[in-house]
Amino acid sequence: MVIKMEIVLLLGDITEVHADAIVNAANNQLWMGAGVAGAIKRKGGKIIEEEALQKGPIQHGDAVETTAGKLNAKYVIHAATMRNDGFITAESLRSSVLKSLQLAEKLALSSIAFPALGTGVAGFPVRECAKIMIETITSFSALTLQKVYLVLYNKQIYIAFQEELYKKKN
Repeated sequence: MVIKMEIVLLLGDITEVHADAIVNAANNQLWMGAGVAGAIKRKGGKIIEEEALQKGPIQHGDAVETTAGKLNAKYVIHAATMRNDGFITAESLRSSVLKSLQLAEKLALSSIAFPALGTGVAGFPVRECAKIMIETITSFSALTLQKVYLVLYNKQIYIAFQEELYKKKN
C-alpha cells in the first residue's frame, strides 16, 4: 500500500530536527568538512564520519547510511550530491535524493529530513535545487515514509522551496 507523504518545510538547523534519518549533503568520498556535514559531525560526533569513511567512497549520486551519533535521529543518510572536488549536476542531485528516499524505505523509516542539498559549499542554484528536490520527493511512491522534512537554513532558501512546493500542489 502506497502512503501519502507529508512534506514539511522548516526554517532552521537540521541537527535539531527529530526524524528517523537526517540527510547529509555529502561528497562521494564521505569525508565531512564544512556546511551541513560539518554541523552534523560537530553535533552528532566524529563516530558519524568514521563510519561513513569505512563505507566510502561511493558513486556520485548514491547514498549510504551511518549511525546518527548524538543527533535526534536513528541514522544519517549521506547523499553524495557532489564529488570531492565540489562538482555537482542536476542528475547527481536528483539521484542522491531518490537514493536517500529508497534507503529510508529499505530501513523502514517513517520520517526523513533533508537540507537544500548542494546549495552551500557546492554552490548549486537554490531555485533549481528546490524544483529538483520537490519533484523527486513528490513523485516518490512511499511504503513506510510518512513525513519528509525540508530543513532550510535561511529565509531566502525557505521561500524558494515554499514557492516550488506551492507550484507543485496547484
